[in-house]
Amino acid sequence: MNAPAVDSVPASVEQEIQRIRQLQNDGQHAQAVQAAHALAIVAPDNRDALYLMARSQRYLGSIDDALKTLAHLEQGHSNFSRLHEERGHCYVVMRDAPRAIDALLRAVNINPALPSSWNLLEGLYRMTGDSANTATAASHVATLKHLAPEVVSATSFFADSELDRAENVIRPYLLRVGNDVEGMRLLARIGLARDVLDDAEILLEAVLKIAPNYHPARFDYASVLFERHQYQRACEEVEKLLAIDPRHLDYRVLHASTKVGLGEHDLAIALYQELLREAPQAADLHLSLAHSLKTQGRQADAIDAYRAAIVARPNFGDAYWSLANLKTYRFTDDEIARMRTEEASPGTPLVDRYHLCFALGKAFEDRSDYAQSWRYYEQGNALKRSESRYRPEIMETNTRKQVDVCTREFFVNRSNVGDPRPDPIFIVGLPRAGSTLLEQILASHSLVQGTQELADIPRIVVDLQGRDPDLDEPRYPGVLAEMKPEDFRQLGEKYLRDTRIYRTAKPYFIDKMPNNFRHLGLIHLMLPNAKVIDARREPMACCFSNLKQLFATGQEFTYSIEDIARYYRTYLDVMQHWDEVLPGRVLRVYHEDVVDDLEGNVRRILDFCGLPFEPACLAFHKTERSVRTASSEQVRRPIFRDGLDQWTKFEPYLGPLRNMLGDALTRYRTDAPSLQT
Repeated sequence: MNAPAVDSVPASVEQEIQRIRQLQNDGQHAQAVQAAHALAIVAPDNRDALYLMARSQRYLGSIDDALKTLAHLEQGHSNFSRLHEERGHCYVVMRDAPRAIDALLRAVNINPALPSSWNLLEGLYRMTGDSANTATAASHVATLKHLAPEVVSATSFFADSELDRAENVIRPYLLRVGNDVEGMRLLARIGLARDVLDDAEILLEAVLKIAPNYHPARFDYASVLFERHQYQRACEEVEKLLAIDPRHLDYRVLHASTKVGLGEHDLAIALYQELLREAPQAADLHLSLAHSLKTQGRQADAIDAYRAAIVARPNFGDAYWSLANLKTYRFTDDEIARMRTEEASPGTPLVDRYHLCFALGKAFEDRSDYAQSWRYYEQGNALKRSESRYRPEIMETNTRKQVDVCTREFFVNRSNVGDPRPDPIFIVGLPRAGSTLLEQILASHSLVQGTQELADIPRIVVDLQGRDPDLDEPRYPGVLAEMKPEDFRQLGEKYLRDTRIYRTAKPYFIDKMPNNFRHLGLIHLMLPNAKVIDARREPMACCFSNLKQLFATGQEFTYSIEDIARYYRTYLDVMQHWDEVLPGRVLRVYHEDVVDDLEGNVRRILDFCGLPFEPACLAFHKTERSVRTASSEQVRRPIFRDGLDQWTKFEPYLGPLRNMLGDALTRYRTDAPSLQT
């Protein structure tokens, strides 16, 4: 979608939309046009108001007006299937068969559950003597007739990102009829779209028990496993599909993605290159190839692939941002001009706009034009925050509950639980605080395996939260008090078993998921002999670095000054708590200290981890390995001080950040005051 889905429409607007629909159902199209026009003044970009206006204009015979309304609608909602269906209806009235066919084909390519479009296409193809396409359209008509009306209706809503309407149709239907594999698959796809992955996985497992040869459901199942970072299982499922249909494009793309997840980048690169030989204009494939090339340190090849993605789709914001995110790339005057043009274009989707804004922010920062740079960083953050559902109070509630539940006495009463193996080294903290540098240093040691930001601890937390979690009154961490010693041992065993796939024969490995700082109590209970390093950076530098970083997924707290300041303060609170109840359990490493005294801090880190000193840890930039974070290119160079004070170039714009951080500006280096509850 190019704009927020209709699910986000305020209730008063939605009520007026329902009234306009009822006017149309009653045949009162003049009144419907009038009401839709009035609503469009109040909500000028509302998708349904414009669509309903065009529909009634067509019924009134005002075809030119309807087409103008649809053109306006397309500027913000080009992937709305009913827009193209309605345009097809207009061209049918105009007896323009070629343009009608083009519009209707575009509609069904977005949304295959449009019976009216398929019926019209069947008639148009028959009229033009195209027997092959007539048969294809007739087949789709027959398929839709075979499905329950509720499944067709809900599928259509889903295709147009109307998730609430889709679920409100399909869930009562399934409760009424029981097992309907199409309906169950659709409900799972809604869960996947909403990131309710546990429900989606359960539903798809049930579908495949009923219909093991239902290949689209197996593909969805593999996709859910991939989103849950269960890359090995996802790979196994997609390989079952490839054994049946080895040339299927979607199967092959997902297969390559699972190889990326498993860290098998050389194989992933070969798979992407093969796909691109068949689909050279596939911008997303060029982007995926470039990411893998970057991860392998092949920067020149990655740049070529990112540029190929831009050639394939000129407003592809992610490709421009990925060039900027190399940190070493410098945009030309021509590239900056093209980015500015695409960002300002009304037809550029929201997701591309904020990617372009962040890329432009970096481009102007590199040219020392800090006013222009901040303008684009600020705009990119605002656009990104507009689509986020992040609520800072959820994390703050979690922190208060960690303090209440995870007391020193709580841990004393649960000593000697968990899996005693010392294999993991957790690096925690905020993003952009130097964790990738610490990982690269440790991964340069002969006994330590560098992996990636593993999702296993967050996944365990999700499981502990249970189904349908109440974010305001969460089950976790209170559930820890209800668990038995063997429960923690089993969780520790599961973590080590599930992460084995990322490891070689080296005895130790790194898990650098930064957000794990929230769960150090759980980690201590699961893995009491694991090492934990807190990567900490001066708050102004750290928060500013986050504000100018666009993350691929997650880290939703980084897109406003207030959110990042609150998050940093809460991080200090919870880390102080762990220091008090688990003294000596966490090694704090300040990024500025590592830059000022590399060898001293490397020796300190290795001593904490029980590792002998190795000179390779000082020459970390020479270590060849895959690095998948925003700092991937920076850790391939020796340490420089130039990044420490970069935020000061933007100091005129960061007064609100300084004010909101408050005593965190000094507290990050000293013992923090007592937590306020």
